[in-house]
Amino acid sequence: MVKIRLRRVGAKKQPSYRVVVADSRSPRDGRFIEVIGFYNPRTEPETVTMKEERALHWLSVGATPTESVVRLLEKHGTLARFERLKQGEPLETLVAEAEEVAQAAADISPKTRREHAAPAAEEPALEPEVAEPETEPAEAGDEARRRQHKIIAFFLSQWKLAPPLRLRTVYSIGINYLRREEQRWLR
Repeated sequence: MVKIRLRRVGAKKQPSYRVVVADSRSPRDGRFIEVIGFYNPRTEPETVTMKEERALHWLSVGATPTESVVRLLEKHGTLARFERLKQGEPLETLVAEAEEVAQAAADISPKTRREHAAPAAEEPALEPEVAEPETEPAEAGDEARRRQHKIIAFFLSQWKLAPPLRLRTVYSIGINYLRREEQRWLR
């Protein structure tokens, strides 16, 4: 059985795909019969280029597209043209129509999205609410207590640098640090 499916190409964690016609028994990135298109999901909007004539040919001889390729073909308009081809419209007019649609589409930048590498200056960072000590130490001369409040405030302010950590986790790190400091002071 012949299938139209995606073949993964591209570097690690940077996928792009070729739309290929392959035997269903071949592995995903293995042997194929013909490359009929290209798909890059990382551009904004997604880049889809298709050899319309070859896609219509393979669909007419019975190649079955996978679900992801069906989605691409519907978005590109190839399946609607295939239905019109089955009803008797000439292939040349359908291919010419597909070329006009491809030229009318906006030029897509070949640059890929950089979702994970967005600089922090572009997005305003959310400031966590830092719990300031509500009361000052009872005794003005109690320097150790004042130092503890400063250390806790410091660790709470560091929470914005490591947002995956819960505030409770950062607070407990600060408390553990204070306990170690107290033990060192008592020695």
